[in-house]
Amino acid sequence: MGLDLADYDRLARLGVAQFWDGRSSALENDEERSQGGERAAVLGGRNMDGFLAMVEALVRKNGLQEATICISGRPNLTLPGYYRPTKLWDVLVFDRKKLVAAIELKSHVGPSFGNNFNNRAEEAIGTAHDLSTAVREGALGNQLPPFTGWLILVEDCEKSRRPVRDSSPHFPVFPEFERASYLIRYEVLCRRLIQENLYSQATVIASPRTARVGGDYVELSQTTGLRAFAARLAGHVAGWAAAHPR
Repeated sequence: MGLDLADYDRLARLGVAQFWDGRSSALENDEERSQGGERAAVLGGRNMDGFLAMVEALVRKNGLQEATICISGRPNLTLPGYYRPTKLWDVLVFDRKKLVAAIELKSHVGPSFGNNFNNRAEEAIGTAHDLSTAVREGALGNQLPPFTGWLILVEDCEKSRRPVRDSSPHFPVFPEFERASYLIRYEVLCRRLIQENLYSQATVIASPRTARVGGDYVELSQTTGLRAFAARLAGHVAGWAAAHPR
């Protein structure tokens, strides 16, 4: 039996609440703020770990009860690259040593959005292209292509929703980016990552700091929403399980 939408939404909200609680706890424990700003929250651990329960439930309840899910330990999370020797992923799912899924879990919290957005975009594009090329060149051996996912939680605040001007003196930017907020830019990024087949699913959700209680979040579109992420991962796992019966 597959994971129903109530399960995925409940687990997602728990993940969001844990994300904000982890950041808040890291700041509260850093009484002297010796490194300034929110660095303590950034260094306080794997803040997106709350979403691991959702990923595991999607895998276990859609046909791969005995899958190996790697969520910690550098050797366990490393895949070969094409332009570099290896890349460390956030979640890897294996079925009898075959790679079923590789997932990146990211976050972006203010106050700085400008350069950090560009860094996130470049990282997402480079990671996907590196792995897809490595797979094409046989890095995973003889197997079906894995599900690749990129999920980012962005702070829902005035700065992330404010229209942003760009300076492009030589050529105009694409219309989708004209005075687009950073949340809109992330939605465009995710949509194009999917359209260009760089990821099986790329998703952005927005959540305010008050979601520490309740785990509230919003999707920016159906195409790049968390529901789409859950559905595509569940579908891939179910298809894999049907093609590789035990």
